Amino acid sequence: MSDKSEERAERPVEEKKPVPQDQLVTTEHHLALDGKDITYTVTTGTLVLKEESEKIDDKAGEAEGEKPKATVFFVAYTLKDVDDPAKRPITFSFNGGPGSSSVWLHLGVLGPRRVMMDDLGQLPPPPYRLTDNAYSLLDQTDLVFIDPISTGYSRPVVGEKAKEFLNFKKDIESVGDFIRLYTTRYQRWLSPKFLIGESYGTTRAAGLSGYLQERHGMYLNGIMLVSSILDFGTTDVQPGNDLPYILYLPSYAATAWYHQRLKGRLQKDLRRLLAEVEEFSRTDYATALLRGAAASPKARAAIIEQLVSYTGLSADYIDRVNLRIEIMRFTKELLRDQRRTIGRLDSRFTGIDRDSGGETFEHDPSMSAITGPYTAAFYDYVRRELHFESDLPYEVLNFKANEQWSFAQHENRYVEVAETLRKAMTINPYLKVFVANGFYDLATPYFATEYTFNHLSLDPSLQANVSMGYYEAGHMMYIHLPSLAKLKQDLATFIASAVPAS
Repeated sequence: MSDKSEERAERPVEEKKPVPQDQLVTTEHHLALDGKDITYTVTTGTLVLKEESEKIDDKAGEAEGEKPKATVFFVAYTLKDVDDPAKRPITFSFNGGPGSSSVWLHLGVLGPRRVMMDDLGQLPPPPYRLTDNAYSLLDQTDLVFIDPISTGYSRPVVGEKAKEFLNFKKDIESVGDFIRLYTTRYQRWLSPKFLIGESYGTTRAAGLSGYLQERHGMYLNGIMLVSSILDFGTTDVQPGNDLPYILYLPSYAATAWYHQRLKGRLQKDLRRLLAEVEEFSRTDYATALLRGAAASPKARAAIIEQLVSYTGLSADYIDRVNLRIEIMRFTKELLRDQRRTIGRLDSRFTGIDRDSGGETFEHDPSMSAITGPYTAAFYDYVRRELHFESDLPYEVLNFKANEQWSFAQHENRYVEVAETLRKAMTINPYLKVFVANGFYDLATPYFATEYTFNHLSLDPSLQANVSMGYYEAGHMMYIHLPSLAKLKQDLATFIASAVPAS
């Protein structure tokens, strides 16, 4: 044998890349909901998301013109034995972060199973458990819960980088392409279609309203926004941007009211208090911040006095922060005399820090109260009841994804998708929007949401397409049982209003 023949014999054989495959499990279940026993099917697993490609890689086993990019995990609930699926609404759901899985809306409000908390949403002692969800939206619509890539069990395929998907534009495209794929595979193009997103998921939903229409020709019936953020300039505190201070003030007042920090008549009626603070915010307070150093000492003193009465903070503190109360400082300052902090996601919650004299809290007590129960409940549920098995970590909250997230498309300006939503509603005048707001939400304050929609520049003929609900809870208002019951009714009413009569 020649030397060259020996070299060929010794050269290792190149192995083909594993070909990504869909992994799906189907199970059947029952639920007593609103006095009726319903039977539903759950499809749990991953679909391979592909993109068109001119190059063909035989070694990877790729079909002509298709390149696998990621496997997207989802859980889909559909009613069994529906005569005409075209008449049955379908809702695609996701949460925010932007590195969050869909577990919160899934096991908190929409799905047929719900994480057990107490009536106020406080952390129960472990171990945790699920219960049938008497407030599920499954009686109104089929449900598809989507974990964006790098959350839940969704991952890029071998050879693809996670960072490619960790940006504003690619996130909307990948979730939108999954929605198109699911709708096509499961023959739901003629069904009434809805989106529901929470927090950054509302940013994604507004972006999808444009992407689905323009890229895939998919027109939606409705979008449900839970704790909405469509214009980051309304909440991003930066030198030169006074808008967030104005828009946060009513939520500060609600929080101070909840913790009994106000005096006299202001402590009696929450709704009356908020109406008063909202008017002060958009008039005297906004004017004072606009004038800045040009405000007279007398006018400044009057503003400080009002801020003291509405926030429960000291005049000295408000003077030292130059009338501008920053949200993370507020979570530390309000109950400092009690050596307690308050939550950002839900300011009803209180926490304890090692250093009670610090500037900001060590952890968000409202986030800490839900992380453990929802994580444990999902891990058990997905294997025990849905029979989907994976040894990957289920990324409930991927903080690394948050840190690497790119908003390059919005360089030198705030992220803003309200205009995308306005355009989508103008092109499709039947598209309706419902917004759920928590009074104790310090992450996406309700007054900022109202400001965004009041500046949407919708044609008067379309303004009735937007409706809002308000709840005496926080960012995840559904952990508060009375708010969960109200939210279910509000969502059901909205879906009925957005589906044309047959």
